[in-house]
Amino acid sequence: MKRGTVVLVSFPFTDLSGQKVRPAVVVSRSDRSGKDVLLAFIGSYREQPLAPTDLLIDESRSDFGLTGLKTRSLVKLDKVATVESTIVLGELGELSAALLTQVDEKLRYAFER
Repeated sequence: MKRGTVVLVSFPFTDLSGQKVRPAVVVSRSDRSGKDVLLAFIGSYREQPLAPTDLLIDESRSDFGLTGLKTRSLVKLDKVATVESTIVLGELGELSAALLTQVDEKLRYAFER
């Protein structure tokens, strides 16, 4: 699965009490071996203050249509999970190169690199 692909997946709750079908973005390298993929959670944006690890993807962006998202969304780059790629329900779209650059910056911040 290609890095930057926006997918639908049953994303686990942080306390592992359950899961919910949500969009997520593939943040792992495309050239990895194995069936696992590292995903970052995508949720709705509700006019809340952004954390340094949040990436707002707004409908006003010229590349918004590429994402396959239906509404303004927040990529939570501090909420990542490794899942087997076989549980991915489908692909919605992909992030542009400009958005992937921002993803990289936020991931470096999240992991203090």
